[in-house]
Amino acid sequence: MHPARSIVFFTTASGAGFGLLALLGLCAPLGFLPESGWFAFVALAAALALAVGGLGASVLHLGRPERAWWAFSQWRSSWLSREGVMSVLTFLPTAIFGIGWVFFGATRGFIGLCGFITAAFAAATVYCTGMIYASLKPIHQWHNKWVVPGYLALGLMSGLLVLDFLVRFWMRRATGLALITLAVIVIAWFIKERYWLFIDTTSAASTVASATALGSRGRVRMFEAPHTQENYLLKEMGYQIARKHSRRFRPLARISGFLFPALASLLATILGGAAGIVLTGLAMASAALGLLVERWLFFAEAKHTVTLYYGADAV
Repeated sequence: MHPARSIVFFTTASGAGFGLLALLGLCAPLGFLPESGWFAFVALAAALALAVGGLGASVLHLGRPERAWWAFSQWRSSWLSREGVMSVLTFLPTAIFGIGWVFFGATRGFIGLCGFITAAFAAATVYCTGMIYASLKPIHQWHNKWVVPGYLALGLMSGLLVLDFLVRFWMRRATGLALITLAVIVIAWFIKERYWLFIDTTSAASTVASATALGSRGRVRMFEAPHTQENYLLKEMGYQIARKHSRRFRPLARISGFLFPALASLLATILGGAAGIVLTGLAMASAALGLLVERWLFFAEAKHTVTLYYGADAV
């Protein structure tokens, strides 16, 4: 699939934003975060900037952005529509929770309940984002059991990295949060490796023979291409990434997206103080780069079944 930059940014930024919102809505009522109105303001502003920025980028991918509101009308059958609905619903309890926390320092009672609702709705939004792709049966690299857990784990990981960085401006040491961040990085990395192993060692059941219903006539191959030049299907759904690029970008995603953030988080846990702030900031920046590469690969390595009609041997 052709990896549009707007969609790469959208899925990465919104995952981090809603992941951070979920953490704030869950941890603040439980008393795990600094009791500071400024911390609440900065953390919520960062979460909303990432979430809204990501959602805004997704509109840029539409051919007619002014019709984006139509996406909300198909929530009964479309995961894209459900994602839009859930993202908007998330902002309603977030507004109440944010006003209570920032201006009144309240994180208990009704305000705390709104925080928990915010966390649940934010997690549901990320789940819907993953299901947009996991529900597409014609794309083997997306229609599998690793996609949705991967989206949830990466959203949680990126949200934790941002939260760990921000918390250290108010707390000299955040050992518990840092250890949780480190554990989630390892889990997210494991899920990503399992996903890559799955797409490298399996292919869709569809073949040229089954796609053309000529399977009973022996070996089937394309005699000639159906078009003499590139068309929309080939451009958007027949995008091919060179094997050398895959070999180059995957190590970059591993090192920048997982290995360096894990090591930096571990060192930040040991050192604390100003060194901890610097290390968690570097971990956050490195993960941002690595996850952008990972998400680009997620789209670039996907193969649509329609490419069987254009000469592909397997998808």
